[in-house]
Amino acid sequence: MSIETVLILGIGNTLLTDEGIGVHLVERMRNEVGEMKGVEYMDGGTLSFTLAEPIGRVDGLIVVDAARMGEAPGSLKVFHDEEMDRYLSGNRSSVHEVSLTDLMDIARLSESLPQQRCLIGIEPESVDWGEAPTQKVDAAIKLGIQEILSILNTWMKNDP
Repeated sequence: MSIETVLILGIGNTLLTDEGIGVHLVERMRNEVGEMKGVEYMDGGTLSFTLAEPIGRVDGLIVVDAARMGEAPGSLKVFHDEEMDRYLSGNRSSVHEVSLTDLMDIARLSESLPQQRCLIGIEPESVDWGEAPTQKVDAAIKLGIQEILSILNTWMKNDP
């Protein structure tokens, strides 16, 4: 099934080193790859209920965020659809105003959950004060962009 619109949402606090990796990755992708038909880049910052509307109006959602997975710093994992839901529903504490789980619940309740969705999680090394990711986490940005391009290629293939 092909989709027409995708939101690439980077979340995190860019004042806390690796906590801001989602925002850093999406911004770098916007600069390096540029605009693509049907694709919107968004800095979701530390999340808020205002993100429910942009999430609800797209066919596909790719979220990029720091994720504690018990892996080496800079490790990247992609959680698709129900796997994303399971990861988010685990005992995850959030320093954000609202959690990503809250936003997915709003989309479900309003029957506007994107038909395709995934979370690209990158294991943080540090969440101390600092405006740039640590070297190990910054190195994951290139791989993250490649993953997103691969996902977009799969999701947005048009039938002949």
